[in-house]
Amino acid sequence: MTRHGKNCTAGAVYTYHEKRKDTAASGYGTQSVRLGKDAIKDFDCCCLSLQPCQVPVVTPDGYLYEKQAILEYILHQKTEIAKKMKAYEKQKQALKSNNQLESKSEERQRVERFKTSEHNIVSKPINPFTSGQKKDSEASSSAEPSTAGPATTSGQSLPSFWIPSLTPEAKPTLLKKPSKAVLCPMSGRPIKMNDLIPVHFTPLDPSLDRVALLNRQERYVCAVTRDALGNSVPCAVLRPSGTVVTQECVEKLIKKDMIDPVSGEKLTDRDIIPLQRGGTGFAASGVDLSAKEARPVMQA
Repeated sequence: MTRHGKNCTAGAVYTYHEKRKDTAASGYGTQSVRLGKDAIKDFDCCCLSLQPCQVPVVTPDGYLYEKQAILEYILHQKTEIAKKMKAYEKQKQALKSNNQLESKSEERQRVERFKTSEHNIVSKPINPFTSGQKKDSEASSSAEPSTAGPATTSGQSLPSFWIPSLTPEAKPTLLKKPSKAVLCPMSGRPIKMNDLIPVHFTPLDPSLDRVALLNRQERYVCAVTRDALGNSVPCAVLRPSGTVVTQECVEKLIKKDMIDPVSGEKLTDRDIIPLQRGGTGFAASGVDLSAKEARPVMQA
């Protein structure tokens, strides 16, 4: 078999496989890849560090974070907001000073125009004995610059690229006033330290240490029904106690009395927080399993 036959380029039809292969090798065009189970985080992993949580906390939207990671994120965002606010205030002061200078220059120009108009209004006394000589001299003097006048005016009005005052200038980009609210990295909603709720997972075997527990496939169970928890099991966090239970337990047992089975406190609908878990690798889990990489597109 020839080399062209091995590369499948001897055919008369440009196949779909060849098109995808050439697109991937060219570096152009958007690439999409379907994710597998290995590319999806577990339900007990932090959304920032993607590692199993030691001190887990959950937001009111149900996103799980490591306490240290989310606190460092909030502090970092606050320092960045303070820097942006400082730069915005500096720009605001600069614009204010520029506006003041422009207003002063406009007032100065207005005063100069008024002075020139006032000088033109004032008339000088005419001497009847020298009026004829002055008229002749003024006519001769006005005739001379009239010939050279158009050349000078045309030379002044012509633009030149090499004159620095006529070259285009890049104006600085105006900064917008930054928002003081720290946004959640997953939901994009405002988040505060007081909104974080501690989470208490119930281990499958309390006698195991942390290393041995993380090596197991099933690590945690429901605090009420003792069912194994995983990405394929919908879970919920009870706000008063922070315990994690299955959604089936919430629907069949907890919503009948609306009482926390661990702490015994009265519950509301706001106290039951559905936990945002990762996918299972199957399309039926409801999680988008496709990843896209945007690259330049060649247009004809």
